[in-house]
Amino acid sequence: MLTIAEASEQLRSGKLSSFDLTRACLERIGKLDPELNAFITVTADLAVRQAQQADREIAAGQWRGPLHGIPVALKDLVDVAGVRTTGASNQLRHHIADSDAAIVARLKAAGGVIVGKTNLHEFAFGGSGMVSAFGPTRNPWNVTRITGGSSSGSAAAVASGMCVAAIGTDTAGSVRDPAALCGIVGHRPSAGVWSTDGIIPLRKSFDTVGPMTRTVEDAWLMFGALPGNNQPAPLVTNLEHARIGIARQGFFDAVDDEIEECVEEAIKLIRPMVASEREVKVEVGVKWTDFDAEILEYHRPMLAHSPELYRPDTLDRLRACAAIPTAEFEAALTGLSAARKQNERIFDLVDVVLTPTCLVEAPRISDLQAMTAHELRTYEVQKLLRNTAPFSLLFWPSVSVPCGFTSQGLPVGLHISARPGADEFALRVARAYEEATEWHKRVPAIGA
Repeated sequence: MLTIAEASEQLRSGKLSSFDLTRACLERIGKLDPELNAFITVTADLAVRQAQQADREIAAGQWRGPLHGIPVALKDLVDVAGVRTTGASNQLRHHIADSDAAIVARLKAAGGVIVGKTNLHEFAFGGSGMVSAFGPTRNPWNVTRITGGSSSGSAAAVASGMCVAAIGTDTAGSVRDPAALCGIVGHRPSAGVWSTDGIIPLRKSFDTVGPMTRTVEDAWLMFGALPGNNQPAPLVTNLEHARIGIARQGFFDAVDDEIEECVEEAIKLIRPMVASEREVKVEVGVKWTDFDAEILEYHRPMLAHSPELYRPDTLDRLRACAAIPTAEFEAALTGLSAARKQNERIFDLVDVVLTPTCLVEAPRISDLQAMTAHELRTYEVQKLLRNTAPFSLLFWPSVSVPCGFTSQGLPVGLHISARPGADEFALRVARAYEEATEWHKRVPAIGA
């Protein structure tokens, strides 16, 4: 399985054609997806046309940058003109998008090849990936396990090599959570880096677009290339002046022993690379579920006219949103504004904050299927998204990078956050760690 960096070099030099790379991805989708269930729609004809165009342009010396000719998958919240966008819901099972989302326009301008639309937790309203009109995605490392959510299909597609990279969305952790559970890299950029126009919203105030890749280097290339830069600068990984903070209180509590061991080993490896290390306290003071009332804005018409088309779990969650008092939502916004100012003082002392991404390894699908709707929601909040959601509320750019495996052979993620706007610093630390380890080079047996 090639990375963006590897494939781009071969495409530009003529050692590899986009057509052959794309065809290989489409063949893998045909072979692996019946078991993994990562894709809702495969855009084979579109992908072949785009790959052939990329080959012609590259041969003519019209290289557009590191994404030119690279097969990419999109979470099925993201509109592509002429392709259905379902949100993994029967509400939109036959909905065809009229125009491209802003991020798709950028991807096309960069020469990317769109191989399909990936599965997700219905309308992105959940962190497990269990609730979808198309069934749950299965983890390439162990098909009895979840991939995490809500960008469940994007994570599985990248981890198994059915695409070279993918686009997800992240509101409370929906890029970083599945990235950690699938052994890939997930980057939640700073607010406003990429437009969410043309993407079905969850909470508009917190939604972000995020790349999902096999390496931090690839995440950096996507971060640089999608704004239109055809030659992103190399990511500097010298950390001799860097100051790291470890947020143990509230983020290492109740973490599985094997997860904690992997993260502590990662910190131990990073320690001699940096100038200083200290413990920090990140306290948001409000819960991310306090903002669920905002979710109703998009769903009110469908709740009124076709509630039966939602999955029962999603319908229960939406009705719970309707019960949130307006005063409670407004109080949470006020509290959050103060929390952001208070917590940004941490960056007077450190440059990045490190935590585990998830508290648990990828749980069994059967265990979550046995839960009631309330139990599943509680599990997502308390176990899967607990460590990522606070940084979403604070709008800190964050990246999850593989940092080991449990005794069950399941991936573990290290979470690295920086001050708003300092995406490059978070990615620098992640890349320096990645260069010193071999975790990102492992691939699941199903994708080998």
